Amino acid sequence: MNRIGCGLICCAAIVCGLLGSAFVPSRRAFAQETTTSVSILEQRLASYRRLLSDWGGLTRYGSEDSELKPPAPGENRVVFLGDQITESWVRTAPFFPGRPYLNRGIGGQTSPQMLVRFRQDVIALKPKVVVIQAGTNDIAGVTGPGTRGTLSDYIMSMTELARANGIRVVLASITPVCDCTTVQTDLRPQRKISDWNDWLKGYAAESGSVYLDYYSALATSSNFRKELTVDGLLPNEAGYAVMAKLAESAIKSALNQK
Repeated sequence: MNRIGCGLICCAAIVCGLLGSAFVPSRRAFAQETTTSVSILEQRLASYRRLLSDWGGLTRYGSEDSELKPPAPGENRVVFLGDQITESWVRTAPFFPGRPYLNRGIGGQTSPQMLVRFRQDVIALKPKVVVIQAGTNDIAGVTGPGTRGTLSDYIMSMTELARANGIRVVLASITPVCDCTTVQTDLRPQRKISDWNDWLKGYAAESGSVYLDYYSALATSSNFRKELTVDGLLPNEAGYAVMAKLAESAIKSALNQK
């Protein structure tokens, strides 16, 4: 074989090698993407199974509630009832250490589901105050189409149940979202969040509840402040630190109500 033939063979080998190496990351990326997709689908399937077997989420805290002793004399017990914004608090940041505060958040829940478990996870625990945070999943339609009218019905029902049982109510705003990490505004339009928060604030004043305005402290120009969020939906540790101060102030105002 002459030199030209050998040169062509060498060039072909180099090109094939380069092409092969170029496709390796693509294969790896595809495999990683497939694994991620399967993981997400498995999480969704598990969520659907829970919905079918226990739509209201009564088993999530049922055993823990049954073992909880009544509040000690003079104890200012507070229950935080909510969705993933509430539930993630205990995993992401300190949840009011040293305080008799109970976290009863369940990720993915909407306001009708919280109403179903309100007697078990709030009234039966005999708190002095309940902090209700709902709405972000109603807007996203997690358990079906939701409107501000349906949300208001469930919020009013929980508030009335609490007041009938001598429990003071703090109504927390829906927290902001942003597309800074992942796309969040498709499911949770920012205009809807602002509109629903306006209703919550007005109803809090009308019902004698305390309005807890997380939104204004966490948002800038309707977007979740990037330095305070994990993914554009959930707060990070710094975000929860901001929320904790506001929550403490709201609880204090509720306790001081006549």
